[in-house]
Parts: sequence; structure tokens; C-alpha cells
Amino acid sequence: MKIALTGASGLVGRWIARAAVEAGHDLDPLPGWRLGQPVDLSGKDALIHAAFQHIPGRYRGGEGDDPQGFIRANLDGSLALFQAARAQGVARVLFLSSRAVHDGHPAGMELPDELSPAPTSLYGEVKAQAEVALAALATSDFRTASLRPTGVYGPGLPQKWAGLIADFLAGTTPAPAVATEVHGADLGRAALAVLEDHAMSGSYNVGDLVLDRRDLLAEVARLTGCATPLPPPGDPRPLRRPLSRRLQALGWRPGGLPLLRRHLPEIVAQIQPEQEIADKLD
Repeated sequence: MKIALTGASGLVGRWIARAAVEAGHDLDPLPGWRLGQPVDLSGKDALIHAAFQHIPGRYRGGEGDDPQGFIRANLDGSLALFQAARAQGVARVLFLSSRAVHDGHPAGMELPDELSPAPTSLYGEVKAQAEVALAALATSDFRTASLRPTGVYGPGLPQKWAGLIADFLAGTTPAPAVATEVHGADLGRAALAVLEDHAMSGSYNVGDLVLDRRDLLAEVARLTGCATPLPPPGDPRPLRRPLSRRLQALGWRPGGLPLLRRHLPEIVAQIQPEQEIADKLD
């Protein structure tokens, strides 16, 4: 399949790019393209849209002091991209949305794939509106779908836990927290599973672990010998937990805790010199 991918160097896009190449697809990362610019998608079978303009390191609140510019770039720019894809004969478009579309649902709620959005941030609102606009363009010859991933982790840069782990190694005990996470490699496989499904449509949750920050940092401490006190256990009860049943029906199975344990030494080594943890990996 000839796939165009926006945001190929980002936190999410780099994992999708890797998965597509490893699966033997012909990937075009659209070098130099930016949201809002014209795009040449001629000859492409599919488009995966993972690009998003925001303040570095921030998604919710990523508009900073320019909400109109944020909307113009991310919503208007995405709509123009979707319309260009349909006009140029692209058969399939997959949009990288976010769990943030569900932030307004009650605490502790399980989130099925078909649940309607209830965003509480401009970030979540823009993602939700882009989902709706893309779905409205769908026809029998133009299949569309959206992924709603939870927090994405994995080795390489950018790295979502870099600040947390670096601060812990420097002696700072963070506040307790529990979050839902998915490895980037599993997200990449999820994107391809949806794109390759003849009946792709609607939205798909992408989630795996419920991870207590205390457990994560306890493993970091074991690997490094760090003596910083651990935070107390977090309270998982308010957590909104995405269910990924549509992906599971396609045969998708995330790696869970074994995958986290396998890659955490590499993640830590990117923050602390590798030789300091090398004798603790066995």
C-alpha cells in the first residue's frame, strides 16, 4: 500500500512510520509539508494524519495564548487535508485523534469505542470536531476512521517520561498518579490494522496498561540504584479507562507489562548514561 503520513517524526508518527515500513508498505512522510499547506497525494492509496501543531510538550493547553491560530492550523488545516485526499482519489484516511475527546465523561467510567465525545479542552474539542468532519466525508469509495490513543510511551525521542524520570533521578519525588498507557509499537500496529480493514469506519480506542507512577519509578530505581523516595500509590478509581474492543476484534493484542519491562532499560538509558544501568539489566 502507498501510504502518506503526516507528523512522521513526532511522538506518535514515528511509531506509525516504523510499523508501516516494517510491514512492507511504501511510505511517504511528506517531507517539508506543514498543516495548512497544499499537498500532493496523487497515487497514494491511503493517508494517515498524525501531525498536530501545539506548544512543545503540551497537548491540552497546547494553544498557549493563540487559540484562534491553534484552531486555524489544526482544525481548518486538517479539514483541507481531508478534502484534498478525497479530491485526489485517496481511498482511505485515518486520523490520529486522542483520549482527550472523552475528558468530560464521569470519573471512573469505562470508555467504549462508540462513545460520543465530551471534550473539556480546546485540544479535545479540535480533535473531536476533526473526527466528525472526516466521518462526514466518507463514502463507499472513501473510507475514513479515527484512532483515539491513550498516553503513548516507548524508547526514542521525543519521550513522554523524560522529564519525570530525569527529575526522579535528580532527587525529586513526584506527586502520585495513575494513567492509561500504550506502547508506540502497539499503536503503530493498531493504525495498520484499521487501515487494512475493509470495513474501517468510525472511531477506535487504543489503550493497554493502567500504570501507577509509583510502580514505574520503582523499576527505574531498581535499574539505576536511585534512592529518591517513591511517591505513594495513586488512586485508580477516578481513571477513565478506554476499551479497545474494535481493535481486539481485528486481532490486535498489545504487549502489556512484559513490553514495558523489556523497553524501560532503553528508555532510562536515554536519560541516564547506559553504563550506569548496564549491570542491573539481568
